[in-house]
Amino acid sequence: MILIIHFDFNNLVVSSTTLSITTDKEALISLKSQLSNNDTSSSHPLSSWSHNSSPCNWTGVLCDKHNQRVTGLDLSGFGFSGNLSPCIGNLSSLQSLQLQDNQLTGIIPSQITNLYSLRVLNMSSNRFERIMIPSNLTNLDELQILDLSSNKIVSRIPEDISSLKKLQVLKLGRNSFYGTIPQSLGNISSLKNISFGTNSLTGWIPSELGKLHNLIELDLTLNNLTGIVSPVIYNLSSLVNLALAANSFWGEMPYDVGHKLPKLLVFNFCFNKFTGRIPGSLHNLTNIRVIRMAYNRLEGTVPPGLGNLPFLHMYNIGHNKIVTSGVNSLDFITSLTNSTHLKFLAIDGNMLEGVIPETIGNLSKELSNLYMGGNRFNGSIPSSIGLLSSLKLLNLSHNSISGEIPKELGQLDELQELYLDGNKISGAIPNSLGNLIKLNKIDLSKNELVSRIPISFGNFQNLLYMDLSSNKLNGSIPVEILNLPTLSNVLNLSKNLLSGSIPEVGKLPTIATIDFSNNRLYGNIPSSISSCLSLEKLLLSKNILSGSIPKALGDLRGLETLDLSSNLLSGSIPIELQNLLVLNLLNLSYNDLEGAIPSAVVLTLGLCLTIGLLLYMKYTMVKVTATTASGQLKPQALLISYDELRLATEEFSQENLIGVGSFGSVYKGYLSQGNTVAVKVLDTLRTGSLKSFFAECEAMKNSRHRNLVKLITSCSSVDFRNNSFLALVYEYLSNGSLEDWIKGRRNHANENGLNLMERVNIAIDVACALDYLHNDSETPIVHCDLKPSNILLDEDMTAKIGDFGLARLLIQRSTNQVSISSTHVLRGSIGYIPPEYGWGEKPSAAGDVYSFGIVLLELFSGKTPQDDCFTGGLSITKWVQSAFENKTVQVIDPQLLSLIFHDDPAREDTNLLIHCVNAIMGVGMSCTLDNPDDRIGIRVAVRQLKAARDSLMKKSDIRSPTKSYYLINNAKVEI
Repeated sequence: MILIIHFDFNNLVVSSTTLSITTDKEALISLKSQLSNNDTSSSHPLSSWSHNSSPCNWTGVLCDKHNQRVTGLDLSGFGFSGNLSPCIGNLSSLQSLQLQDNQLTGIIPSQITNLYSLRVLNMSSNRFERIMIPSNLTNLDELQILDLSSNKIVSRIPEDISSLKKLQVLKLGRNSFYGTIPQSLGNISSLKNISFGTNSLTGWIPSELGKLHNLIELDLTLNNLTGIVSPVIYNLSSLVNLALAANSFWGEMPYDVGHKLPKLLVFNFCFNKFTGRIPGSLHNLTNIRVIRMAYNRLEGTVPPGLGNLPFLHMYNIGHNKIVTSGVNSLDFITSLTNSTHLKFLAIDGNMLEGVIPETIGNLSKELSNLYMGGNRFNGSIPSSIGLLSSLKLLNLSHNSISGEIPKELGQLDELQELYLDGNKISGAIPNSLGNLIKLNKIDLSKNELVSRIPISFGNFQNLLYMDLSSNKLNGSIPVEILNLPTLSNVLNLSKNLLSGSIPEVGKLPTIATIDFSNNRLYGNIPSSISSCLSLEKLLLSKNILSGSIPKALGDLRGLETLDLSSNLLSGSIPIELQNLLVLNLLNLSYNDLEGAIPSAVVLTLGLCLTIGLLLYMKYTMVKVTATTASGQLKPQALLISYDELRLATEEFSQENLIGVGSFGSVYKGYLSQGNTVAVKVLDTLRTGSLKSFFAECEAMKNSRHRNLVKLITSCSSVDFRNNSFLALVYEYLSNGSLEDWIKGRRNHANENGLNLMERVNIAIDVACALDYLHNDSETPIVHCDLKPSNILLDEDMTAKIGDFGLARLLIQRSTNQVSISSTHVLRGSIGYIPPEYGWGEKPSAAGDVYSFGIVLLELFSGKTPQDDCFTGGLSITKWVQSAFENKTVQVIDPQLLSLIFHDDPAREDTNLLIHCVNAIMGVGMSCTLDNPDDRIGIRVAVRQLKAARDSLMKKSDIRSPTKSYYLINNAKVEI
């Protein structure tokens, strides 16, 4: 036997015509060497893997009956980290490889395709980032199960996957697969399970999938798929699970889908754009478990037949346009009492009318979630709801429900969330609600409740959120609810008739928002509020509070909003308020205060340096407020929700996608107010996205300049998957990015693109923006990622810098500016990064100047720094430099040259125009010197560029790309 041995990064790879248990052992030992286990409480789970024993006795290893070869390897659930050794490919008799539920990283090696006998390949629930499957995928012709779900794989689905003729299970969900679904999948007749959910797939569902007559599961949820679902999909009578939720499918669901898919147990079509009626035939599938159609555009009534579904677990038709009809229109709720296993019922967000039937209490004793909010229910809340003993969430908000809160709700021992807000409920809050000791959210706001807040609310030892605002509650604030240690989100008692003094609130150390505004509270503001160290919003306006503002409020370092307006406060404004470094709204108006707002607070609020303090006399008392030119302290930022952005961008559709960056995607959107905006959605799973979000907010909140893209607002929320959602909303600039213009993807007035004057003006706009950031911003800012794709143009071709996701603030240290960032991570984009960043230098203004110089050279040469011609050590700077001393014309963008020459190289003013470009190229060269100390400052660059423009304006006016003019004896002459 001849062995050929290759050494590759300590991985022993063996190829041979005859492999044995010995080579299997070596491959497994190599595999073990790259695996680590973080559990130090016990011995290594692979401690039995030793050179002194047979692999057939090792943990997780299975051999054939003669112990000649390893046929199975199961290392699932051990929590291993590390990489998968390419030596895995030497286990050529392996039939089953199960590595799921670990923390393996890196790539799935291509050597996997050497496992010709493999039938089961399960690598799900790891952290693999790529899959290196070459064209010899056909080698795995025995493969029956391929499960790569729950990794971080970024790839297309290989087109030649259809060569796996015996494949039955294909699970690729919860990754980052992109592109379209291969039509060739329709050729794998053995397929029973296709699970592609939670990826970035686009396009339509291939009609070829209609040939898969053995298909049991088709899961395409949470992708970017679109179009009408092909009718052939509804003919796959073997389907048990059909899940197309969270895409952009449209059209009508066949009303007879239940007849065509008689084996269906799961029907999940929610979060799409389906129209038409609820398919009534689904109510005839007596074995069905899940029916989900929420968040579509369905109309009509709820079809009859819901009483036929004894095994139903979930019924969700929320957020459609479903209506009721007739006297017994809500009888479908009664029909569901036959579904004795029902756990989830959602009919919210429709147009259902009528009185909730008392029979609702006869629903399944397993029911845990009941959503009925956002309809037109009237009458009172049935007391029978108290019989739903397993209920964890009850939402009846935003209806027209009247009457009192039934005391029987206090019997719901498992209840965790109670939403009755936005109704016409009257009477007192029953003391029995205090029995709900598992409650963590309660919202009774916007009703007509009277009397006192029950002392029994002090029993809510798990409460996170309480909103009792906009009622007619009276009496004092019970001290008991201010002693709830878990209350960490919101305590809102505003817009009531509460009186008395504010009790000590120091036992709410994690509360984020306290709103006691619009009541009749009197006395002093308790200093103990300073113990609420997590407080972000404190709203006490429109009360009768007196005394001075406690100095201790200055200890609330995370406070963003402080509204004490319209009270009887007196004395001086505490200087300690200057410690509130993240404050963005301060309202002290309509009090008897005197003195100046601390300057640090004014600056924190991001008001103009030109801010003034308005002092005026009233009843001989001095009152102080801060004002901008509009007479307001600071207009409150536009508040925007995830749902508003989802609607504005049409479900973040591909049609509205206008750009993809390092940390997210940008969509064009139309707000309900009529504004057109650009919505940057951060990819919260991508490392660094959260830092990017905060960097952009921090850089932009105090920056105001005509050449900076205006940040309108931000959104920090959760999406419909309950995942973190971060977005920044910017003004929309209709002329796209400078990159589009340089690469010829846009035209302006003619086919030649940007003319000379437009390019010069763009260069000056960008330079002026950097000059502001470096020299005139209160805290100097470096952009760190200046490039043409981050320079946008409005309808007047004014250039504005955007994308401050890598921006860094600078502080002064002696005479030098240094970055506040302590990281040495390389920042920027390849081709635009200054050389010193590669040496570990921190971001600096000189670094931005270098990037600007590259942009300038690209703008006038038409070549990107990554152009294919720049090889063998040649760069855009060296290329321009080589022509700079001889013929600059050689490096000028040919499109620009055609405008300059106008097809007549003998024109007399050509040299003047070339001289102007030559001067601008010189600025670019001065900005891109290797040594940052030798580069010119951005303010010098602005001055030189404006001088070039002035020279150009004196010689010709070429703003029109089709005509040129000269000034002859002060008269404009067209040529």
